[in-house]
Amino acid sequence: MTTRRTRPAPRPPEGTPPRSELARQARTVLADAVRIARWAADGAIPGAPPLAAQALERAATALELSPAQIRSGWDRARLAGLVELHGDTARPGWRLRAWDRDDSAVLRGWVALFDAWSLVHPAPEDIESTAVAEAVEAVPQVLSLLQLSAGPVTVPALLDLLGQRVAELREERCEVPYGPQPLPAPAESAPPAPPADPAALLDWALEGLAAVGALTLGTGHATLTPLGNWAVWVKLEQICVAAQSPAGNIEQSAADMLLGCARLTPGPARDEYRAWLAARPVGSAVAELLAVARGEDALLRGLAFEALRVVGAPAEPEVRAVAADPSLRPYALLWLAEYDGADPEDAQDVLSREEATWLWVDTAAAVADHGETGLLVRHLDSAVQGTVPALLDEVRAVGHPRTVQVLVALAAAHPDPALAKAVRRAAFQVHTGGA
Repeated sequence: MTTRRTRPAPRPPEGTPPRSELARQARTVLADAVRIARWAADGAIPGAPPLAAQALERAATALELSPAQIRSGWDRARLAGLVELHGDTARPGWRLRAWDRDDSAVLRGWVALFDAWSLVHPAPEDIESTAVAEAVEAVPQVLSLLQLSAGPVTVPALLDLLGQRVAELREERCEVPYGPQPLPAPAESAPPAPPADPAALLDWALEGLAAVGALTLGTGHATLTPLGNWAVWVKLEQICVAAQSPAGNIEQSAADMLLGCARLTPGPARDEYRAWLAARPVGSAVAELLAVARGEDALLRGLAFEALRVVGAPAEPEVRAVAADPSLRPYALLWLAEYDGADPEDAQDVLSREEATWLWVDTAAAVADHGETGLLVRHLDSAVQGTVPALLDEVRAVGHPRTVQVLVALAAAHPDPALAKAVRRAAFQVHTGGA
């Protein structure tokens, strides 16, 4: 039994509205996006994305909004997870289906929009992309100052903090080559771009955060909205959780972190996944988890997809891409089905018979490597085949690389001599390539 310390549930800052009020405010911010998402999800233009020219005109007429409002609302709907594009078809996201009854789904959708503020309000084209990236990376410090101040903060103070943080980021990235270096060859090149105006970067960032409802702008100052104040507090709490990750899992590689979580119950394991993810850029974390999933350890493969469930929407393109890999396809299909709103108990229906059998063998390999003998015997009950002979026939045909080892381990563990003998015979046939 693994034990862990628990910390009491953190309380939001004094004066934070209740979740129901925060959800009401989030629904207000996303009202147009929800209308557009429902219009698209109702199949108004089957088989075509709503921003096709004809669909844009129809949406503007049906919803009595301008084309610019339709484009803006459509972008927000996608970023908030209200709609999903599958090829050229728009489908309702699970948050849209739960929008009127689930405050947590609403708040998660708004936080997804909050995280994507720089996409909602793109930077001016005349600002260098490097400067934009630095500003985006520095904005959390600006938000922290606004949250700690619990009131209006002057633009000069925010500008000073933004400049300091950008300077720190540049210093952290500075790499001095070791040892003698060859002199650079003279080259004709275009003159360097003029440095970006920090004031322009700050104005763009504040306008973007205001566009998603995170703050309000006054004359010479900015103030977090209740939603923005709550969201920044949530982000800071995630950092605290990451810092308090037991057993140092936060500092481990994905494989070691997953092994460290293997004996935790689902709730504490998800907390560990969140802590590990909070300390890393989402893209690199997803790539590392999928690299582990491609390895030989079946237990880590399953755990990697459990961690990817915690990632949620940002992992969807990568998970969809690996569905073409036979060894990951069953896991990816189940992940996508649950992501699309299927009940976990019903998600198995998306697997073909062959895929379900492959997954049964892979799970059995994980149990054989890391579990107890009794678990391997009980694993027989989870097979889609109704009888052991039918299971053995299909297991032999599925071609999983661990088939022989799984069957040998099952034969050694099963208390029924006749069944164990049949399983050993199947293992021998797979090993020798016999029928």
